[in-house]
Amino acid sequence: MSVGMKLRALRGKKTQQKVAQDLGISKSAWAMYEKNERVPRDEVKIRIAKYFNESVGSIFYSD
Repeated sequence: MSVGMKLRALRGKKTQQKVAQDLGISKSAWAMYEKNERVPRDEVKIRIAKYFNESVGSIFYSD
């Protein structure tokens, strides 16, 4: 499963805008992460993992 697919699954029914706002990033950045067009900086990866109560590795590094 791609990182983008994992992020979409984790987001569930929340809007991209809500998740982006909660993480302190732009909606367009979040959308690019979900489309695998951009990879978040390490500090953003950590915020995403904490937000979804997952490990960074399980979202960004494992298949």
